Amino acid sequence: MKITYTWTDEAPALATASFLPILEAFSTAVGVDVEMRDISLAGRILAVFPDHLDEDQRVPDALTELGEMATTPEANIVKLPNISASIPQLKAAIRELQQDGYAVPDYPEDPQTDVEREIAERYAAVKGSAVNPVLREGNSDRRAPAAVKEFARKYPHRMGDWSTDSRSHVATMSDGDFRSTERSVTFDEADDVRIEHVGTDGEVNVLKASTSIQAGEILDAAVMRRSALVGFLEEQREDAKAQGVLFSLHLKATMMKVSDPIIFGHAVRTYFADVFEKHGQTFAELGVSANDGMASLHTAIEALPDDQREQIEADIAAAYETGPDLAQVDSSRGITNLHVPSDIIIDASMPVVVRDSGQMWNKNDEQQDTKAIIPDSSYAALYGETLDFCREHGAFDPTTMGTVPNVGLMAQKAEEYGSHDKTFEVPTAGTVRVVDGSGTTVLEHDVEEGDIWRACQTKDAAIQDWVKLAVNRARATGWPAVFWLDETRSHDAAVLDKVHRYLRDHDTDGLSFEFLPVAEATRLTLERTKAGENTISVTGNVLRDYLTDLFPILEIGTSAKMLSIVPLMNGGGLFETGAGGSAPKHVQQFVKENHLRWDSLGEFLALTASFEHLAQAGDNAEARLLSTTLDRAIATFLEEGRSPSRKVGELDNRGSHFYLALYWARTLAEQTDDADLAERFAPLATTLSEHEEVIVDELLRVQGPAVDIGGYYWPKRELVDRAMRPSATLNQALAAFAG
Repeated sequence: MKITYTWTDEAPALATASFLPILEAFSTAVGVDVEMRDISLAGRILAVFPDHLDEDQRVPDALTELGEMATTPEANIVKLPNISASIPQLKAAIRELQQDGYAVPDYPEDPQTDVEREIAERYAAVKGSAVNPVLREGNSDRRAPAAVKEFARKYPHRMGDWSTDSRSHVATMSDGDFRSTERSVTFDEADDVRIEHVGTDGEVNVLKASTSIQAGEILDAAVMRRSALVGFLEEQREDAKAQGVLFSLHLKATMMKVSDPIIFGHAVRTYFADVFEKHGQTFAELGVSANDGMASLHTAIEALPDDQREQIEADIAAAYETGPDLAQVDSSRGITNLHVPSDIIIDASMPVVVRDSGQMWNKNDEQQDTKAIIPDSSYAALYGETLDFCREHGAFDPTTMGTVPNVGLMAQKAEEYGSHDKTFEVPTAGTVRVVDGSGTTVLEHDVEEGDIWRACQTKDAAIQDWVKLAVNRARATGWPAVFWLDETRSHDAAVLDKVHRYLRDHDTDGLSFEFLPVAEATRLTLERTKAGENTISVTGNVLRDYLTDLFPILEIGTSAKMLSIVPLMNGGGLFETGAGGSAPKHVQQFVKENHLRWDSLGEFLALTASFEHLAQAGDNAEARLLSTTLDRAIATFLEEGRSPSRKVGELDNRGSHFYLALYWARTLAEQTDDADLAERFAPLATTLSEHEEVIVDELLRVQGPAVDIGGYYWPKRELVDRAMRPSATLNQALAAFAG
């Protein structure tokens, strides 16, 4: 029996170096193997370019292997947060690998030759949300574990005060966006479709030659119209200035890796309109893309003569002075909301706005009311309604508020997050159409140059499994379940038809289901949550992502402490460990002062579910005991306050791992009816208990000085291991126990 563990990026990868030896020691003791698969951004880059590397530099294509594994009944995968790479992040990782002697090619932003197009196609399998669609062969069951919820009630996190005078609000498009232009079709039979652009002169250009469609599958198409988007952004820029609120943009440029960087680029060009009009030719010569944000522009102009560079910098400064104040991502360093697209991930940024009194940080390092600009209106009402609710009712109280678990439709690349290979920036005016195998046009949009057109798929089997999971969760909890579906939206109407049909296949007596559009579902859920009542949210893929950050951050202070289970459709299990949005800042602190404040609680929680799944799948009583004792150890861990501190010189991630190991070993030795297992773990429990002070001192003593790990995207494993395992006493205890 085995657990497949993932090596990812940034703080989660550093934490893995510390925690993995503990996990291996405990697992091996009961006959469970732990195998590692590298799905880090750098590892994925190397995997798709083996022909560019020396033989000893090549790495396995672990993501493809895991994708195949996820379709098998034996799958038991623990997946940590990974980088969903924006173009700037991808380029940075490529540069680091090249500097380390790996001859991977540069990323071609505008491929012109067959070779460049082939390279771009390989990188397309790496950038953005490359990992999740491959591994998620099941739907999502995410919830706050009882122990974590209880801890948050006893020791509530900080919540900002709200004022009824708050001017913070959400601005979204009313026309010309994906929501307003969406069209859907359901296929009765399997088919294969092609996507093509027909110019005004009648010339046909095939955008995607083949897309397989299963019987019962829903196919959607929508277009974001450039003229409507630019007009909207210009209006919001002027309105933010007039109202005296911050201009803040909220997108998902990592997951929506084709559409949202383009939208981001339009926002950059709109805010700095005079700069791009005056210096557009220079930017073109430098290869500057507004889609990459102002950070890349500042880097590019460093190569210019001083007088030319200084003129551009002066014009940028003038744009800041004449435009509305920009929200800051890092006000202490002057990093604005338009710095890089990967800095404004909506599901990470908007919950913090709600938590922080509806405000963001301004250039003076002060909080200020903000205009939250969410161009596409598909899900903007979630945040708009939440801001309005808090303005009227005040901040939520973590000690009394209810909980909002989520059942999310994400299996088999469901919905928008699976649209990357079917999203295109329209080259010229004309028509984009989807043509089925018989030559019939099934979906069609008139388009103009620069419009963003996309199609996405939702498979019938995924919807059936989603409905089953929703019924199971409602039955297990007795809580009402709300399907966030809008019958006036084309896609949702098609899904609703299937939901009503498949609910009839289940025993729903005594269960409560409602079907509401986003705004109404948000209001109902907020009202119940404020009153201390629990509500299951049953949503599509994007709302799953948004809700499983918003409510956990309000309820328990972070989404990293959620239990995230993906029952795979073929019988296996995928266990995710929470969000990694704060991981970059944790790495910055670690290399500066050798203190890692990353909280691995999400990993601990995922492992309880992983061991339980192993126990059920293989009838392994000892694996079940590992699960139940780990659960008890987590409760002790929380009660004793062993989570990492933010301050250097105090307990960090490594110390929290030690205490988890101590409490887990003690529980196995003292609180289990399995005498043989208790006897096996008793020596380890005794050793860790007797040497607690020594181990903690060894872990604290190293903090303070800077630490070198040999890279950011491709750190040296030996340096990481040395930095993350500084306690010789703990290392020896684990080695002796493992035999």
